[in-house]
Amino acid sequence: MASRKQFGSWLDGTPEGNSETSAQRADRLGLPESGPGSQAGLGRRLVGLSVDWLAASVVSWLLFDYNSMATLAVFALQHFLFVSSLGYSIGHFVAGLRVRPEESGNSFVGFVRGFLRTALLCLVVPAVVWDGDGRGLHDKAARTYIVRR
Repeated sequence: MASRKQFGSWLDGTPEGNSETSAQRADRLGLPESGPGSQAGLGRRLVGLSVDWLAASVVSWLLFDYNSMATLAVFALQHFLFVSSLGYSIGHFVAGLRVRPEESGNSFVGFVRGFLRTALLCLVVPAVVWDGDGRGLHDKAARTYIVRR
């Protein structure tokens, strides 16, 4: 009979046993290990998301009697417009983050990537499923990174 050890598990991490350092991951992704332009941590991302949701909630409360679908629509609209055009949402700005496309030298996310990223973010599941590089599936699909400003 086959054992769990033979098949491995997603709980075990990578086949190398998570031996990869942050420097190796940063080098592979083409990002600096720390400082501006480095990959953003979970704490900053959660702060940014919370600020964005709070802003959308306030607008929804003022204009739409805090309807849940209106709150989601306001969140999606502000996220799409700001990330697509500026590269950061209100929450990203407060948390010191920026959304950057994978291509080096290009700082403009664009409306197609911004729309895809926002749509997947609003579905929630793609945003909470991360790959080994710490990127959500919404970022992988849109080919973007969240980095520190």
